[in-house]
Amino acid sequence: MKKAIAASVFDRTGLRRLLHGIGRWRGLVVLNYHRIGQAAGAPYDHGLWSASEEAFSAQMRFLRRHTDLIEPVDLAQLRDRPRGRYAMVTFDDGYRDNYEAALPILRHEGVRATFFVATGFIDRPSLPWWDEIAWMVRTSRKPHLDLRPWLEAQVAIDEPGRERAVRTLLRAYKALPDDRLADYLDAVGAATGSGRAGPGHADRFWMTWDMLRGMRDAGMTIGGHTVSHPVLANMSTARQREEILQCGRRLAEELGRPMDCFSYPVGNPAAFDERTREVLAEAGVRWAFSYYGGCRRFDDWDPYDIRRVAVETETTGPWFRSIMTLPSVFA
Repeated sequence: MKKAIAASVFDRTGLRRLLHGIGRWRGLVVLNYHRIGQAAGAPYDHGLWSASEEAFSAQMRFLRRHTDLIEPVDLAQLRDRPRGRYAMVTFDDGYRDNYEAALPILRHEGVRATFFVATGFIDRPSLPWWDEIAWMVRTSRKPHLDLRPWLEAQVAIDEPGRERAVRTLLRAYKALPDDRLADYLDAVGAATGSGRAGPGHADRFWMTWDMLRGMRDAGMTIGGHTVSHPVLANMSTARQREEILQCGRRLAEELGRPMDCFSYPVGNPAAFDERTREVLAEAGVRWAFSYYGGCRRFDDWDPYDIRRVAVETETTGPWFRSIMTLPSVFA
């Protein structure tokens, strides 16, 4: 909220336009989206809706007019052109609205984006863990949850929208080692009384391989995001290899192109480690994208930690414009 308020003042006073015209920053700002549309009434994770179609259209128009938009194929030459103010548009996961809502807007605005997909959701559609946890909480009739010993205290779930309870349970999941995740989801299903979500919940949830081929043919880049979207650093090296290499194999089989770019699930600094980097190099990945804000300067370049900024429904127009004007403060 502090950034949103500051951005509003920055934009309203005209200072943003002045600094944007001067063009003081140099580097790469990578924007990341998940879903396009409206979360209202959906029982799933509301935090995954990044923008309405109207807001997304306005954002793409701004980028096209005021930045040098690039694609992953341009990254190899980027450091040889250090005076640019570059932007990239990316999406994570592979939700179907990427094809049905985002792609028509991107084509209309002449913007090429990169879509990082978790191939297991395309091959075997099911609710991902974050959407399933949100569904279990939002369909529960209980006023609180007792998840001991997973959580130290009871969790109230009767607040409007139940958003706080969803965030609490998601944080607990992300901290668990790989071999305890299924048991945790079973425990949440039992504690909420909702049980586990069946496969029918994922009907029309994800893109298909035919849709992804259509994305490719429209000039979009398709990258890897593992098979099942785990927190890689919480896994053994063998399991990391399985998630990354199998993802690359499926992309090559279905799309006919190698996986040269990749985004880390969850994407904060604790979500990947040196073992992850080694497996990515083995897989032939040239660029890997994190997800904890900020931009990449040319004097601070790391091809396996290209930082991305989250675009969310709370990202107002002034805030978005401020990110692209002064990323060191607003990104």
